[in-house]
Amino acid sequence: MFCMMLNLSGLAVFSQVTFIIESVPADTPASDSLFIAGSLNGWEPGSPAYMLHKNADLKWSITIPAQAAETVIRYKFTRGSWTTVEKGPEGEEIADRSYTFGSTPSVEVAIAKWADGGGTVKSTAVANVKIIRDDFHIPQLNRNRRIWMYFPPDYETSGQRYPVLYMHDGQNIFDALTSFSGEWEVDETLNKLAAQGKRVPLVVGIDNGGNDRISEYTPWQSIKYGGGDGEKYAQFIVETLKPFIDQNYRTLPDRNNTAILGSSLGGSISHFIALNYQDIFSKAGIFSPAYLISDTIWEATHDTRKQKDIRFYQLCGTNEGADVAGDMQRMNDSLIEIGFRQGRIRNKIVPGGQHNEKLWRENFEEAYLWLFDSYANSGRKKNACR
Repeated sequence: MFCMMLNLSGLAVFSQVTFIIESVPADTPASDSLFIAGSLNGWEPGSPAYMLHKNADLKWSITIPAQAAETVIRYKFTRGSWTTVEKGPEGEEIADRSYTFGSTPSVEVAIAKWADGGGTVKSTAVANVKIIRDDFHIPQLNRNRRIWMYFPPDYETSGQRYPVLYMHDGQNIFDALTSFSGEWEVDETLNKLAAQGKRVPLVVGIDNGGNDRISEYTPWQSIKYGGGDGEKYAQFIVETLKPFIDQNYRTLPDRNNTAILGSSLGGSISHFIALNYQDIFSKAGIFSPAYLISDTIWEATHDTRKQKDIRFYQLCGTNEGADVAGDMQRMNDSLIEIGFRQGRIRNKIVPGGQHNEKLWRENFEEAYLWLFDSYANSGRKKNACR
């Protein structure tokens, strides 16, 4: 069903669209439901409001409420979680689907494979990436989570201590096998830099919570998206995970050697954590930040104020939808207003860049080298293990 409405006051044309699934993989469980996830719902993989239903032809379909013509959304289909997101014919990652409202009343889709459907994708994590816990307990949320660690190539032989970079969405940063939308190749990038003589850190990857991702990555509740567990998630990193990492591995635990980085909601929670724990973090990588999810972020940023110097690296692409670039510039101005210097804030807008792992993967190296400039370029100095 296609609907068009004319807003006489603003002369804006609104339209809706129906997505119809023409075919699904043969191994799709008959008892499972299908969902659409994307920029239209904060990339929530199993939202009941975005569950598909069988139409009169017994095909899965969903009609998306009307939006202004020319509005672009990006999306994928899942069976309720990112571990069951759609993949390509060989089990490979596929680019985000895209739709422009007003372009056509319906879209027919063929789903080739599911992420858990036995595709040919193999693990791509390098040998110096380890899963240190499959079920690390989060007492603040009473949940368990898989924790990954990247070890610099010389970790076993150097006797040195290393800075630590904490990253969200751990499924996506090291391994194509576990990623739901492509991996960042953080491990390959850092190994390459190490081979070039750069110094590289320990990287701690924290898996997202699947259906709890939005809640954990948002400190404030949103009428549209829910959420609100972000403060507890931040406390987990600071009060539980970081002390464990510092106790069990050779880290440089001071704030000058501690950073946090993420994308989308992972970017905005990185912003929140860096500002609220300025005594712990001195660097924040904020990729494609979802500042739009709650207006509270602007007031909270203003109220937090600058306490210590922090390096902020903000990144987005011009094709991300909404006004990510505009919000990023607004945040830049907000940080300046509360006392941070422009020289410690880098903003990069990539022409044609989309809200996906490709954008984040291709810019991780530059972000790392800027955030960790003095360390990365200082050569392999010895620091005693204490």
